[in-house]
Amino acid sequence: MTLAILVLDSPFSAQCAYSAFRFTEAALKSGQTIQRVFFYQNGVHTGSSLASPPQDEFDLYQAWQTLKSKYQLDLVVCIAAAARRGLVSEKEANRLNKPYSNLAPEFEVSGLGQLVEALAVSDRFITFGH
Repeated sequence: MTLAILVLDSPFSAQCAYSAFRFTEAALKSGQTIQRVFFYQNGVHTGSSLASPPQDEFDLYQAWQTLKSKYQLDLVVCIAAAARRGLVSEKEANRLNKPYSNLAPEFEVSGLGQLVEALAVSDRFITFGH
């Protein structure tokens, strides 16, 4: 079965962001195919390379990056939602004349077309967040 995942909430504001990670990890371990994980609205904060959660908390930022490395997972943040929230890739920082980028290299920015494509080729679409 092929799944597409949508994450709408930031890692630090809601349990559903953690649930999205745990669901994706479990699906991959059980042999399911994840077409794409798309981060939208406040979920784009997951792609930050600058976030530093307290040492006694689960590091959801690093967890997604590790999952990407282990399973070659496609992690996409919405370009418009990310830019609106001050999260930019190196390419976008250059295009927008910003002095720095802050998107972790394991993530890519793209438009909603990537979400639509994932929906079109997946058997199931699972959303986490409001």
